[in-house]
Formats: sequence, structure tokens, C-alpha cells
Amino acid sequence: MFKTAAVVALALAFAANAAHAQSDAQVYESAIAEAARICPGHSKERTTPGIRAVPVGALRVLAQRSYTMCPDRRLDAATPAVWYGAAGVFAWNPDNKSAVKLIAGKVDAMTRKEEFPAETLVWKADGSEARGVVVPMFEPRPRPAGAY
Repeated sequence: MFKTAAVVALALAFAANAAHAQSDAQVYESAIAEAARICPGHSKERTTPGIRAVPVGALRVLAQRSYTMCPDRRLDAATPAVWYGAAGVFAWNPDNKSAVKLIAGKVDAMTRKEEFPAETLVWKADGSEARGVVVPMFEPRPRPAGAY
């Protein structure tokens, strides 16, 4: 039992150090690659501006927690940014120009406080929290057949 716990702790420490050992450019590229793996709405053209708007330190925190950022064209102009707490995903409408700045600010603020609630948070275009609104559920990209 102790041996298993030690191995898990060592693996987690290694993963955390690996995120810090990467150059800034590698952190951005890793975040984009993770989005490509997870996000159904990913394309380099939609994902890159949102991820590149986030400070690299915030992306390092997301990587340590296995959280990601996904563009989602299903989000409307009134509520263009969402935190899906259960999934660990920040989403924004890439067609809404102000949504990139909005999601970058929310990611930066939440990573600085290291407060990631389990519930879904939705933000209006002006940055205030939207209450009682319905947004599409986050569903990760299906894995290819035979992938583990």
C-alpha cells in the first residue's frame, strides 16, 4: 500500500515539475495539443487565440490540474464564457471577439486564487456572472476506436 502511494506521489510530482520545466512556447503548444485531444470544437484557428491570450503561469496551473480550455461555438453572444467545473474545462465562443479577453481574464483570476468550484459558472459578455441561464453541456471529443 505504501509503495503504491509513493509511486503515485512521485508520478504527480514529476508531472508538476514537467509542466514547470517546459518553456513558455512549449506550455502554449501543450495546451493547444490538449485542447485538440479533448475539445469537440477544436481547430487551430479557433483554439489558438483563446489559449495564447492566457498568461503562461495560468496555463501551467491548468496543466498541473489537468484542466483545459475549449472553444465552443454553441455558446451565445450573451453568455460567451463558461467554466465547467465537473469537467475541468473553460470554454468560450471563438466567434465572439470579446470572449477571448473575457475567458483569459477569468482563467487568470481563478488560477491566481486556485479556486475552481465544482459547479458550472457562466459569464455574461460584460464579465458578470450569469445566473439561471442554460448553456450546452460539455461533452469531450470521442476517442477513436481502440484508443486508451
